[in-house]
Amino acid sequence: MKDKSQFTTWITCDDLQLGLATAVHESVHNLTDERDAYPLIGGGNIPRRHAVEHFFAPKLIAGQMARNFNDTLFIQTYLRPGAASSADDFMYLLDELNAFSHDLNAATRLTALRNRDSQVDHRDGLAAMMAFVMGYATEARKDHPKTWTGLKAPQTAKVVQTLWKQAEKVMAASCGIPDFGTNDREYISYVCNAKNAAALSKILRRAPSCPKRCLTGTATTAAQ
Repeated sequence: MKDKSQFTTWITCDDLQLGLATAVHESVHNLTDERDAYPLIGGGNIPRRHAVEHFFAPKLIAGQMARNFNDTLFIQTYLRPGAASSADDFMYLLDELNAFSHDLNAATRLTALRNRDSQVDHRDGLAAMMAFVMGYATEARKDHPKTWTGLKAPQTAKVVQTLWKQAEKVMAASCGIPDFGTNDREYISYVCNAKNAAALSKILRRAPSCPKRCLTGTATTAAQ
């Protein structure tokens, strides 16, 4: 990354785990812009597909997501009109999926630095982005035939497949950590619902995996 201050500015002594995970998250965004590609956790990159800029805007699923989830933070931040770039362009929604994957991966590896006196929601962001990508696929198949065709095109599907598989691995690896999320179970329950996953399954060419261990305890009823 050209400007290293974009990493260090997020690190504070108050909560090193949160600060470092956030620094990683924001650095992934910067690297994505610099490389015009999504940096992967295992190394390497996968190029962004600018063709998806012509797909329907993710903000059109904001209402659908609001009906499914009581938590409005991520909907307001990433899907509402006038919010982040992810509200207008699916390419940036995938950027958020990737950044939150790196974010949770970092937080999981830094559990030794966890501040035990504070409530954490490290799983929430990735869980929400996974639900949003799944919801986007559902909406595309239902009402946006050009986008649906584009999502299944080999090069675009490969990007979705790669980033989704990475997200699955990171989420599953975090499941053994208790109290690592606030509203994560609500989103994960949605992702684990076979009906919700049907459209995305066509893009992945397999059923999305369900991180059942993350639902241990008082889980939210699967959103319909």
